Amino acid sequence: MNDPLVARMRGFGTTIFAEMSALAARTGSINLGQGFPDTDGPAAMLERAVSAIREGANQYPPGPGVPELRRAVSEHRKDHYGLDYDPDGEILVTVGATEAIAATVLALCEPGDEVIVFEPYYDSYAASVALAGAVLRPVTLRPDQGRFTFDPAELRAAVGPRTRLVLVNSPHNPTGTVFTRAELEEIAALCREHDLTAVTDEVYEHLTFDGVEHIPPATLPGMRERTVMISSAGKTFSVTGWKTGWICGPADLVRAVQTVKQFLTFTAAAPWQLAAAHALRHELGWVASLRADLESKRDRLTAGLSAAGFEVYRPAGTYFVQTDIRPLGFTDGLALTRELPSLAGVVAIPTQVFYARPERGSHFVRFAFCKKDEVIDEAVSRLTRLGGAGGGGGFDPGDADRAS
Repeated sequence: MNDPLVARMRGFGTTIFAEMSALAARTGSINLGQGFPDTDGPAAMLERAVSAIREGANQYPPGPGVPELRRAVSEHRKDHYGLDYDPDGEILVTVGATEAIAATVLALCEPGDEVIVFEPYYDSYAASVALAGAVLRPVTLRPDQGRFTFDPAELRAAVGPRTRLVLVNSPHNPTGTVFTRAELEEIAALCREHDLTAVTDEVYEHLTFDGVEHIPPATLPGMRERTVMISSAGKTFSVTGWKTGWICGPADLVRAVQTVKQFLTFTAAAPWQLAAAHALRHELGWVASLRADLESKRDRLTAGLSAAGFEVYRPAGTYFVQTDIRPLGFTDGLALTRELPSLAGVVAIPTQVFYARPERGSHFVRFAFCKKDEVIDEAVSRLTRLGGAGGGGGFDPGDADRAS
């Protein structure tokens, strides 16, 4: 029987996150792969969700989102970034940032239009572009002085007559880079010059470290009117399972995205929206504590990975540490991460799956540090087993048995 899946999606299959989380469950390994915390968000926010259910917020909320959350998002944008968004027309609540990205790309791209992304990229970007029948134009981030960045000349070379969008993720998953003002100015200048729309995935906006500032591209000159700004409660408040996100932008762009979104999920769950509104107004102190805690966990994991022999790139934001596996004698991250449960009892994510050209990232592996300290410590202890397990071009199949 022929594959019933449409041709444009046949290259995707099961996400790497599902594969690796299933591998962790099957082998009893420590999961430093998928980026979800192992502790809950603020108690009062959780109680607000429970009370919303008990109070009867269990039917369809308005399509654009519960007014209380849209107002809270508007206040937050104004207070933190000086950006004015009308809660009635310039803010749309979505089922997480993943839906926001998909609905935006589907709404704004015709078949054959081109979307610039920075690789490595979150895997839903390529899938959303494929669903729209559009074309991905990757610009590669490469290590430079301990952080990942792009070559402005390569960015400019990626623009063509069919370029429609630039998809910007900062703080950046999976590299942990937070784009500097100078880097964002390069992107903004390109958008203004070529009349491009910026789609900005800012779900880690509050999770930056060492005093590094997150700068929303919409705050730069000439960018508010051409930017769809995407955020989420999941990462900010440690409730990734709630799948509650939102977009902010000019009314015409938001209207376009809502036109598509209404036929994807119609609307997002009401109780989580009411709890997210509470959190935006009352729990940012908790978020500040979370940020400090994550910074400590980042330092804990990066020190341990370095001691275990990895080359480590210290992230300025997100949940993730990017590592180079070549010092340990490995060159294929996908092969390594599939064997890592046998070699060390740990699961991680191979970064190469986030590239249009996987060979450019084959030697990188991503680890998540949004875990309890004792989990990080045990994972690091296990990863020290990798010393001597590598072998130049890849695995000796017997390594798994010897390291078990």
